[in-house]
Amino acid sequence: MGCIGAGEQDRSPADGQHVHAASLPAAAKGYSTTVAADRPQRDQPHRHQPDQHQPNQHQHPPNQHPPNRVTIDLNADVGEGFGPWRMGDDAAMLEVVTSANIACGFHAGDPQTMRRTIDAALSKGVAIGAHVAYPDLRGFGRRETGLPTADVVDDIAYQLGALTAVARVAGATVRHVKPHGALYHRLSSDAELAQALVAAVQSVDPELVLVAAPGAVALAAAAAAGLAAVAEGFADRGYQADGRLVSRGEAEGVLDNADAVAQRAVRMVTQGGVTAVDGSWVPLPVATLCVHGDSPGAVGMATAVRAALHEAGIALAPVRTGEGLPA
Repeated sequence: MGCIGAGEQDRSPADGQHVHAASLPAAAKGYSTTVAADRPQRDQPHRHQPDQHQPNQHQHPPNQHPPNRVTIDLNADVGEGFGPWRMGDDAAMLEVVTSANIACGFHAGDPQTMRRTIDAALSKGVAIGAHVAYPDLRGFGRRETGLPTADVVDDIAYQLGALTAVARVAGATVRHVKPHGALYHRLSSDAELAQALVAAVQSVDPELVLVAAPGAVALAAAAAAGLAAVAEGFADRGYQADGRLVSRGEAEGVLDNADAVAQRAVRMVTQGGVTAVDGSWVPLPVATLCVHGDSPGAVGMATAVRAALHEAGIALAPVRTGEGLPA
C-alpha cells in the first residue's frame, strides 16, 4: 500500500519540466470553502471558490493570506496485495483516511482483493476510487512502458469497468480515479495522453473526480473538458525547488518523522505550499493529501497527520463530484 512506492519514478513532470501550481487554471486548483464534518455525507457535491493569491517561488510562506481551504481529503493507496500476498495494513489505514485508491488488477490487486477492500472502505465510510496503472504486475506499475496512447486508454477503461462492477456488486460507488506510478508521472507532461484519458474517464462516468499532481497537464485537460479534478500533495515526501519530488534514493526523499510530517501537512493546507529541500518556498495548492502505507509505522504517521489537521481546525472530507469545477 502506498502512493508512490520505492523505486518508482519520482519526477512529477517528465524531462525535468514543471508547471507551477500558481499557473494552473482556477478550475484545476481544487480549493474549497466548504466547512464539513469529519465524516460528511458523500453524495452532497459542493463547489469551491478559487483563491487568486499564490506565493511566488522562493518566498517565505504567507502569514496573512492562507488559502481559503478549511477541508482536506486524506487518501491512501490500498488493495495492493495479490492473491494470498498482502501489502500494508489496509484495515488500519482505512480507519484514518477519507478516500481509498483501490488497485484494479494491473499493477496489483485481483477481484477478491478489490471486493474485500471495497467492503472494508464502505464499512468505514471511506470514499472509493480507482487506482489505475500500466499493465505491470512484476514492476508494480513503476516502470515507464512507453505504451501508445490508444493502448493506455483501453487499459484505463478496462480497469475502471472492473472496479465499478465489483463496487456495484458490493453496493458501493466509485467516486474518483487516480493514476498510479509511472502513469501518474507521465500524465504530468503528456498532453495527448492526458486529453485522451480525460475523454475516456468522462465516457465511463462523467461524475468521477480525477486526482493528479499539481501542475500536471492532466489537470488542465480536465478543466478544459469540464471534468472535476484535484491536485494532490505528499506530506511525507521531499520537494525540489521546482516542485518535483525528491527521489526516494536521495537524502530527504522520504520523511519518516511523524511529528514533522504532520506539521508539514498542516502547512500545506493552511499556507498553500511546501518548503523545498533547499529552503525555498514552493506554491503547492492541493485538495487532497496522500499518506503512504507501504512502510513500517505508516499507520502511525497517517494517524499523526489526521490528528494534527484536526487540531488545526481543518475538517476531513473526500473529494466529491463538483470539486475543482468553477463556482
